[in-house]
Amino acid sequence: MQKPSTRPQNPCFSSGPCPKRPGWSTAALDNALVGRSHRSKPGAARLKAAIDETRAVLGVPADYRIGIVAGSDTGAVELALWSLLGARGVDVLAWESFGSEWVTDVLDVLKVKDARKFVSAYGELPDLGAVNFANDVVFVWNGTTSGVKLPHGDWIPADRAGLTICDATSAAFAMELPWDKLDVVTFSWQKVLGGEGAHGVIILSPRAAERLVTYTPPWPMPKLFRLAKKGKLDEAVFEGATINTPSMLCVEDYLDALRWAAGLGGLSALCARSQKNLAVLDAWVAKTPWVEFLAANPAERSSTSICLKIVADWFGKLGENEQADFTKQLSALLEKEGVAYDINGYRNAPPGLRIWGGATVEAADLEALTPWLDWAYAELAAKYTGA
Repeated sequence: MQKPSTRPQNPCFSSGPCPKRPGWSTAALDNALVGRSHRSKPGAARLKAAIDETRAVLGVPADYRIGIVAGSDTGAVELALWSLLGARGVDVLAWESFGSEWVTDVLDVLKVKDARKFVSAYGELPDLGAVNFANDVVFVWNGTTSGVKLPHGDWIPADRAGLTICDATSAAFAMELPWDKLDVVTFSWQKVLGGEGAHGVIILSPRAAERLVTYTPPWPMPKLFRLAKKGKLDEAVFEGATINTPSMLCVEDYLDALRWAAGLGGLSALCARSQKNLAVLDAWVAKTPWVEFLAANPAERSSTSICLKIVADWFGKLGENEQADFTKQLSALLEKEGVAYDINGYRNAPPGLRIWGGATVEAADLEALTPWLDWAYAELAAKYTGA
């Protein structure tokens, strides 16, 4: 097969850290408050602006609180689990690696009483109808490592007794979230808007805020997780007074991404860009016999972390290590050509490819990538099959 002549203008398709917004350069950071305290008036104003502009772009209800926390999305989820769980039973769902981490935290680390796990294979959702909403419920909205997302929030009752704790890191800014069904939402800057890493965001409903001040967990609480003091919510955190010291370079970069998003038209425009990216790969998969989506149900296919599996007969006869070696070679070949970086599947997922389709990716770059995927596959498959 002849090597394609057109290359993606931006070969960055990593699922985290994700591609920067179109047109980004380090000039976006020229006004960053480097060398200034995050507690100075200008520093505090930048952090408050990040919170306010997050609310505006995502459409977060006015009575929900937004805080910037340490440790990326992982830190934000851990904060929620350690601070809120234990007041009642817990149902925790997992259909990929990060959800599995929350299963481990709830059942094995925190050892919450009356905890149940609902785990499904990669490419599938667990039985949502079996969830008991008298319990607290922990789940991801979008499976970053499986490419499987929740199709809607209809399975969550409005009159639930427990809290819903949603890890939305690869869904926020690319998918509509039903705020009335979600009590805790977390994400990181490094995902859909392509911000720099290490910072997380936690969003709390009034019900979640009430839990924080009316319930004390039975385990010691690390300082980084303390959102309440002496029975009162630490409201300063939700005005930009972070518990730890944030990077003002990262804050500036996030503000730049938020303003880009607002300039496009906000959340609806971001979602449309991501859906357009999924459509490009959907059209390619439909005509390509050697590849399929890992998510079998179209309604559950992620538009951000787009996970693909190889379905050629010869590939299925390989052992799992050999399959993993093939996809590693394929992604390395494309990286060597400078047309796609970091698209090998997640290390704990079935062997395959994972291509980011979030809002900062241009559909034209994905269109340019698909012939290269065919070329790289043909080059390597010939070596394995002798064809």
